[in-house]
Amino acid sequence: MSIEQPLAGTTCVVTGGSRGIGAAIARDLAGAGADVAVNYKSSLESAESTVEDIQHRGQSAIPVQANIAKRDEVFRMADEIRDEYGAIDVLVNNAGITHDQRFDRMTEAAWENVLEVNLTGAFHCTQAFTEDLIGSDQGRLINISSIVGERGNYGQANYAATKAGLIGFTKSVAKEFGRYGTTANCVAPGFTMTDMLKQVDEDIREKICEKITLGRFAEVEDIAPVVTFLASPGSGYITGEVISVNGGMSL
Repeated sequence: MSIEQPLAGTTCVVTGGSRGIGAAIARDLAGAGADVAVNYKSSLESAESTVEDIQHRGQSAIPVQANIAKRDEVFRMADEIRDEYGAIDVLVNNAGITHDQRFDRMTEAAWENVLEVNLTGAFHCTQAFTEDLIGSDQGRLINISSIVGERGNYGQANYAATKAGLIGFTKSVAKEFGRYGTTANCVAPGFTMTDMLKQVDEDIREKICEKITLGRFAEVEDIAPVVTFLASPGSGYITGEVISVNGGMSL
């Protein structure tokens, strides 16, 4: 380990790591010296692109497929990662989906699908890697929540419930993992320029942006270094916290 590569010798898993915030996190962790397993559900091409980018920088990375809503697929993925790298040190539960509907029109399927991926998926992944995390000298669980989980949002009762749930989940697990020196924290990004936000009508995006103190949406590169810090030795006395990265939207 060095100051330039504080994560040298560690293995990180990033769910939903093939694109968007997840891909940026995977690249940033690798830049800090980590070996990275890039989870994807269906976008193998995107996952391979992220992996190749990391490998070109001189670090090791592999793509690993699993639908995190499926417990058996998650545990199979965990075995594949251990076969390649051994026990992991850092788990980043980043994978998430949206299915926006006004609450009075929200279908049960829209509710359940979002919960299965965003919240139950994090449960599956954390259980699959718990022994690794508590057995590591630098065990880190980092869950990607959202400003929507802190404040709610019109048409996103399902998404907000999952992201708020991740906060409570993180704080509870932090209490259980603490005896092993393993930390658990949340990063709560604000509105970030990913494919998800680009699907929102421009006039709505403008109204959202007006509420951001810094006057712009986040880029994925604004989020990733915060995750890398929480994965690093320098964050070893931070646990059960929510780090909001929203450009001052909560002021």
